[in-house]
Amino acid sequence: MEKPGNCIIVIFGASGDLTSRKLIPALFELKLQQLLPEKFCIVGVSRSEFTNEAFCEKMIKGIRSFSGEKEIPAEQLQSFIDQISYMSMDMASPGDYEKLGKLLTDTDQKFNTGGNWLFYLATPQVMFEIISGHLGSAGLTNQVNGYRRLIIEKPFGHDLESAKTLNRNLLKVLTEDQVYRIDHYLGKETVQNLLVTRFANGIFEPLWNRNYVHHIEITSAESIGVENRGKYYDSTGALRDMVQNHLLQLVSLTAMEPPSSMDSNWIRNEKTKVLQSLRPIKNEEVEKYVIRGQYVASKIRGQPIPGYREEHGVDPDSHTETYVAIKFYIDNWRWGGVPFYIRTGKRLPTNVTEIIIHFKRTPHYLFAREEMSVGSNQLVIRIQPDEGILLKFGMKLPGAGFIVKNVNMDFHYRDLANIRVPSAYERLLYDAMQGDSTLYSRGDTVEAAWSFIDPIQHAWAENPSIKIFGYPAGTWGPEHADDLIEGQNLTWRYPCKNLTDEDLYCEL
Repeated sequence: MEKPGNCIIVIFGASGDLTSRKLIPALFELKLQQLLPEKFCIVGVSRSEFTNEAFCEKMIKGIRSFSGEKEIPAEQLQSFIDQISYMSMDMASPGDYEKLGKLLTDTDQKFNTGGNWLFYLATPQVMFEIISGHLGSAGLTNQVNGYRRLIIEKPFGHDLESAKTLNRNLLKVLTEDQVYRIDHYLGKETVQNLLVTRFANGIFEPLWNRNYVHHIEITSAESIGVENRGKYYDSTGALRDMVQNHLLQLVSLTAMEPPSSMDSNWIRNEKTKVLQSLRPIKNEEVEKYVIRGQYVASKIRGQPIPGYREEHGVDPDSHTETYVAIKFYIDNWRWGGVPFYIRTGKRLPTNVTEIIIHFKRTPHYLFAREEMSVGSNQLVIRIQPDEGILLKFGMKLPGAGFIVKNVNMDFHYRDLANIRVPSAYERLLYDAMQGDSTLYSRGDTVEAAWSFIDPIQHAWAENPSIKIFGYPAGTWGPEHADDLIEGQNLTWRYPCKNLTDEDLYCEL
């Protein structure tokens, strides 16, 4: 990996948790890996009245707590902190952007960064258009003597219309290749390895279609509740918080056609085609194909856990979903007729994100026995935690007769000695500095995802009779979600038991 060209990173909303917990530790890790530019500077911007010293002290605490390094090299840390400055400004005030421009010009000359400026909007969504508009009006997005790039965090709108409006307004002051819509899921090593698994191995791609695949399942489970984000989450819900971005991105990578090359646009073209091929779920079909749930009070390991409606900041009569399961189809040549299932939820038994390819059974099973049930072959791609790949297939048990048992052939990234797996933000920030947008979302991709989600949101809003099922905290969600899976004796993959069972141990 080469060092990126010299640049300044400007972080808007720099006083927030994202900066101290994720961005600054990730940039420090890049420094330790010698993957920061030779000439480099970070400018933190927010409304908070920090001095340079106070802001840097906050960043040092973030690095010590979240960098993942057991021992922080003092000399490296000081060298990194010397590259950080802070400016307090009103991000809604046009006049303050002239001051910012002067600061960046002076910093550019001091650090010799070649006019390359990377703006990171670690702010609430409502500020995206305000900040980008003022940057444009002040001439700070004009690419004259270097590049100007803008990274924005999700959510990219709250529905299709707002996403279109956001894209339209961004493109008034920037070109599409200047906009980097970040989704940290795409920075995870196993997500990127999905492309290699599929397109670098002759044993997988010939089977990756409707002829051999029975169904595909994608799960993203969280064991935590809404924590201290009750007010925000109650206005968002699992569908917008997880499905529209993270899970549909995983769907697009799983189902996409082989790109002509590893060029960013070729890859993003194929991903967009998948999302544009999603069969719309009609208003009257939502109850049949979508299950929503909300966790209720329960006990986990003897400890009482409050229900969602008892969480701080949540409306006591809230109908916001903390769990969503969806069955859908991709109407194209490769996947015609193959059901896809995705689910996500809070207060589930464990933290896990994985993609499961369920292959079709053999047409005539020679070794069937009444007392045994051997499932179909599965390829499990674990995104987090314990990243790796697992292949499940049948083997004969030793002894007389043909008694078949499912066994596992697996690979874990942790088995690679002396190989460091970078964090998602490390990879994504490095790519942005390199101008590589492969792992970032394009505007038309975002709109295609919202086109699929919008009818579900509208059905829930317009039809109060659509049920929201309660599920005890520590379980795998509403039992009604099992009814989505087609086929006799088929259900979701459960990596561990409910935590409300007598056996409280959860093994991935």
